[in-house]
Amino acid sequence: MEYTGRLLITFGVILIVIGSLLMVFDKIPWLGRLPGDICVKREHFSFYFPITTSIVLSIVLSIILFFFGRR
Repeated sequence: MEYTGRLLITFGVILIVIGSLLMVFDKIPWLGRLPGDICVKREHFSFYFPITTSIVLSIVLSIILFFFGRR
C-alpha cells in the first residue's frame, strides 16, 4: 500500500507541474511560433503542426527526466 500512495502523490505532483507549465507557456510569445513550425491557412481551412516546438520540448523533457531519473 505504501508504494501505491507514493505513486499517487508522484502523479499528483506531475499534474501540478504540467498545469503550472501550461499556465506559464501561455505567456511565452515565441512558444509555438518557432521556425520550422508548419502553419497553413486557407480560406476555409487551417492546419498547424508545431514540429520544431515539439522537438525542443521533447529534448528539454528528456534532459530533465534523465537527471531526475538517476539514482
